[in-house]
Amino acid sequence: MKKKARMPRTASRPARFGRIIGWSLLWLVILFMTGWGVMAIWYSNLSPSVRPWAAGLFGCVSLLLPLLLRPRYRGVIAFFCIFGAVVAWWFTIPPSNSRDWQPDVAVLPYADIAGDKVTIHNIRNCDYRTETDYTCHYYDRTFDLKKLKTVDMFLVHWGSPYIAHPIISFGFEGDGYISFSIETRKEKGEEYSAVKGFFRQYELTYVVADERDVVRLRTNYRKEDVHLYRLKVKPEMARKVFLDYLKEVNRLHERPEWYNALTGNCTTSVRQHTRPYNPNARFDWRIIINGTLDEMIYERGAIDRSLPFTELKRRSYINPVAQAADKDKDFSRRIRAGLPGSKP
Repeated sequence: MKKKARMPRTASRPARFGRIIGWSLLWLVILFMTGWGVMAIWYSNLSPSVRPWAAGLFGCVSLLLPLLLRPRYRGVIAFFCIFGAVVAWWFTIPPSNSRDWQPDVAVLPYADIAGDKVTIHNIRNCDYRTETDYTCHYYDRTFDLKKLKTVDMFLVHWGSPYIAHPIISFGFEGDGYISFSIETRKEKGEEYSAVKGFFRQYELTYVVADERDVVRLRTNYRKEDVHLYRLKVKPEMARKVFLDYLKEVNRLHERPEWYNALTGNCTTSVRQHTRPYNPNARFDWRIIINGTLDEMIYERGAIDRSLPFTELKRRSYINPVAQAADKDKDFSRRIRAGLPGSKP
C-alpha cells in the first residue's frame, strides 16, 4: 500500500500570534529610531541646503529596507547598520567655544584654587533694563572655603508646572553668595527649543553670577515663579560640592561640551555634582520631570520639615520680596528674611 502524503505543517495559532507581536514591536523600534535619525540629521551641522535631502533620504531608506529586502531579517540588519553609521557620525559633531554668542553667555568663568582660597574670575552681574536689554558686568572675587556655611536652591518655574530650573547658591560668611546656573549657551538670535535640546544644538555653560543678576532676572523681569530653599548640607559636603562645580567650570572653559535635554541638563548636572558625596542620592523620576524637585528633597529630609510641605512652599515663594528689593545691595539678605530653615 502506498503511504499517504503528509500535509505540510502549519504554524500553530499562538506561534503566528507571537510572530505578529514580535514584528509589530520591532517595527515600533525601527520607527522610533528612524524618527530620531531624521531629527538628528535635520538639526545637524550639515549645510541648510543638504539637511532636508539627507534627512528625507535616510528616512525613506530606513523604512524601505526591511520591506524590500528578502529574507526580511537582512533588511532589518541593513537598517541597523545604516542607523549605527548615522549615530557614529552624529557623535563626531564637535562642540565649540568660538561662536557669535549672546552677550550674557559670551564670557566664560573660571577659577584659581590655592588651598582654602578660591578666586573666581568673570562672575556675572548684569544691569537689566528689560529681559533682553541689559549691560553685562563681570568681577573677580576670592572666597575662603573655611567660611563656606550654607547651600541654597532656587527652583524656577518658567512654564509647565512639571518643568523647573534649579539654581544652586553657596553662602560664605562675610562674603555673600555666589550662584551657579547650568544653562544652554545660545548664539545671537538663537532661541531655546526643547526639541533642539536633544540634538546637539546648544553648548552647555555654567553661569556663575551674583544673585542680583541670575535670580532677579527671573523674579523681576521674566516674571517666573521662584522658590528658595535652604538645603541641609554639612560644611564638609558643601565644600566638596562647591569644588566639584568649579572643576566643571574650569573644564568647560578649556573644553566645550554639548547640552542634552535628557542626560546633560540643569538638574542631571546638579545631581552629578552631589551624587559622589551624598549617600541619599538615589535616582528618582522627579530628577527628569523636575517641576516637583522640591517635594522630592522635602521627602528625603534635605530641606526644612518643621512645616507641612504646602506651607513651606508658600513661605518659600520669593517673587514679591525680590521685586521689592530690586537693585538693593542687600538683595540676598532681603529675599531670605523669614525663610524657613534659614537663620538671619
